[in-house]
Amino acid sequence: MNLPLYIVLPVIAVSAAGVCTDLLSRRVPNALTAPALLAGLAVHASLQGWSGLGAALAGMAIAGGILLPGWLAGWMGAGDVKLMAAVGAWFGLAHGTLAALLALIAGGVIAAAVAARHGVLRQSLWGAASLAAWAVSSRGRLAMPQPPTTGIRFPFALAVLAGASAAIWVRA
Repeated sequence: MNLPLYIVLPVIAVSAAGVCTDLLSRRVPNALTAPALLAGLAVHASLQGWSGLGAALAGMAIAGGILLPGWLAGWMGAGDVKLMAAVGAWFGLAHGTLAALLALIAGGVIAAAVAARHGVLRQSLWGAASLAAWAVSSRGRLAMPQPPTTGIRFPFALAVLAGASAAIWVRA
């Protein structure tokens, strides 16, 4: 672990609280994400000045921005994006970006497990393949088709916690 505990502990606490609320209510409330995000910005600004604030803002923008298309497509809730942005604010640019990418990987693994448990893994993989084929063939020239969906959802905050936890142990 190469991050200080004053970064690690709040990230784990906020991510874990996000998992709890997501599991219980299927929401990640602004009452959790907004103070966490503001605290991350404030800590970096107070300890490192303008450069720290800039790194925290960059981490927030990139980590949240990586998940933003998923919200725009209706695949995840806005609370998940804001939770990831808060994690990015605490981590800064390098670890925030890494945490978001690792959260996407964790989300894919969780989604596959949930789909397999519900007996719709083949349908889920077909939907993902058709979306990938569109992305490769259209190169953004055509509007994104509505991918076939199983309608099964899972609490993505769990993937945010997994991505953040894994990013803590990577030297970025």
